[in-house]
Amino acid sequence: MIKETLMKPDEAQKIEEFIKTLGEEELRYLNRLIIERLKLLHQHRSTSLMERFNVGERVSFTDPSGTVKAATVIRLNKKTVSLVTTGGEQWNVAPGLLRPGE
Repeated sequence: MIKETLMKPDEAQKIEEFIKTLGEEELRYLNRLIIERLKLLHQHRSTSLMERFNVGERVSFTDPSGTVKAATVIRLNKKTVSLVTTGGEQWNVAPGLLRPGE
């Protein structure tokens, strides 16, 4: 049963009932379509976040140990932003984890 949704409850129920009528091959096909759509949405979100930054721009981020690092953007990759910190370390960081430089 669909619990959290942005669509109307009757629409969600119709979709749920339709899915219950599908066989294994049809479900696998539907799954592929859903996965492709999710990847496209993720890529679009990542691209939108990436547009906030430019090469040479100062940014900051928090590393896995909790330390805030200051860095400069050196390259915009497909999914990440390549950075060099003030200490000379190179990092590839998801754009959603970056903040404008301080």
